[in-house]
Amino acid sequence: MNAVIRTRQADPEAEQALLAAGTPPLLARLFAARNVRSPAELHNHLASLLPYQSLKNIDAAAERLARAIQEQERILIVADYDADGATACAVGILGLRHMGARVEFLVPDRFKHGYGLTPQLADLAAERGTQLLLTVDNGISSTAGVARAQALGMDVIITDHHLPGDTLPECIIVNPNQPGCAFASKNLAGVGVIFYVLTALRALLRTQQWFNPQRLPEPNLAELLDLVALGTVADVVTLDYNNRILVSQGLKRMQIDKTRPGIQALFQVAQRDMRQAKPFDLGFAIGPRINAAGRLENMEIGIACLLAEDPATAAELAEQLNELNRARQEIEQTMLQEALALADQIIVGNGLSITAFHPDWHQGVVGIVAGRLKDRFHRPTIVFAPTGNSELRGSGRSIPSLHLRDAIDLVAKRHPELILKFGGHAMAAGLSIREQDFPRFQQAFESVLTELLDQDALTRTFLTDGSLSPEEISLHTAETLSNQVWGQGFQPPCFYNQFEVLWQRVVGNGHKKAGLNCGGHTVEAMFFRCAEELPAKIHTVYRPIANQWRNQYELQLHIDHWEAG
Repeated sequence: MNAVIRTRQADPEAEQALLAAGTPPLLARLFAARNVRSPAELHNHLASLLPYQSLKNIDAAAERLARAIQEQERILIVADYDADGATACAVGILGLRHMGARVEFLVPDRFKHGYGLTPQLADLAAERGTQLLLTVDNGISSTAGVARAQALGMDVIITDHHLPGDTLPECIIVNPNQPGCAFASKNLAGVGVIFYVLTALRALLRTQQWFNPQRLPEPNLAELLDLVALGTVADVVTLDYNNRILVSQGLKRMQIDKTRPGIQALFQVAQRDMRQAKPFDLGFAIGPRINAAGRLENMEIGIACLLAEDPATAAELAEQLNELNRARQEIEQTMLQEALALADQIIVGNGLSITAFHPDWHQGVVGIVAGRLKDRFHRPTIVFAPTGNSELRGSGRSIPSLHLRDAIDLVAKRHPELILKFGGHAMAAGLSIREQDFPRFQQAFESVLTELLDQDALTRTFLTDGSLSPEEISLHTAETLSNQVWGQGFQPPCFYNQFEVLWQRVVGNGHKKAGLNCGGHTVEAMFFRCAEELPAKIHTVYRPIANQWRNQYELQLHIDHWEAG
């Protein structure tokens, strides 16, 4: 695989400031290369969170929620069907109930209702006697759904983080990405937005002296940070300083066993040690098990697990999610193999994009398969599956050079009748089209990309943190790195070194384990999805990992890329 290897440049002044504050030299270099400018940005204290007051309309949202609580109105939370939506729903339910609210939730069925607050969902809310409808992790594009809800006599508050379209719903909206919002972090996940709304609501109810007369203890919202951390990491939002505080605080609660029974149970079925909880666990072990419910059945199972108070109930629901995740993995593998068999059709010549469709594919797994194809071919990828009503639902994943939602928006503007609906972010987006229009969409999407990308953008680039000395390639380094909060936009460190290959053998399904030597130091390395015979000397891009084996930790290098030499 052709690749370009580049080195992150650390700001010398920032690095010196971090060193002067006592930051270990390696960490000082890594943080300075990730735009950490002062030691204060390493203090993940709750007091350092951005104030809620700068979120547009948050006071109006708090006032409407306070009135609903005081008048005992029926509040209904409409959640998205992914891990961010599930955790946001759980945070909203728990926080509002602790403040005395009558609140229930409703999650759209991916297969029946589609995404977001639709008119159909508004009808269902009305049937439940809803007076105030509160969205979490969705709603910014739900103009028709909001209008329907209001026509049926409901007030609506939207809490969301997705990018808005040209037209906003006419209701109270809390979204850091809406026009005119001064909130400094545009990277809050949906769960982060509702957490902030609850913070504003608690402050308002405190000033209104609501809690004591109701004999309600003022809620400690920090108890919800395990859920906030899980949703933030699982949604792969950028971990800016504000999000790193939220994630760090949530992980600490997990590590000291102050977390929800449902999260405990999910760690158990995933066979992960919660006392050593890391962002990796949330993103690759816990999050996918919750997402499996929304992909294959109904996210109510995932939310019920997160809300469970009884450990036995939580364990039962976590096992259901584990089984759904196994089924999801099997479906994903089948679809991926079918997609790879179609590679000649979905990658035409020097095409810049991949668009794939098969009539037997499962719409709940298209996003994952799109991600796998994107990783393999390093092209913006959209995978479609039928919905059963002559429409296709697609999910896309992008490469760093392309803002995917903006590209789809450009297609929609040039071909107004082609895309039925769409939304998303820079790196991930979803859309619906008519089945008969799939070839037209392929052509239109590829045409747009010819203006936005060139062939150079399709060359994979590895941004490394330079080389480690032989002495630094150690278990101590791996453990030091694992104790930090890394993630999207604050990438886990990787390094570039030359090694001598001492031995190698095939392990598992197409993987390779090897013994490598660097400066007299020998270390074990894993080469995933590697069928080739390794030459005597290689240059590698790698990550040092503290690998747990039989209750012991040992150093292992995970190889992201290698070249002979």
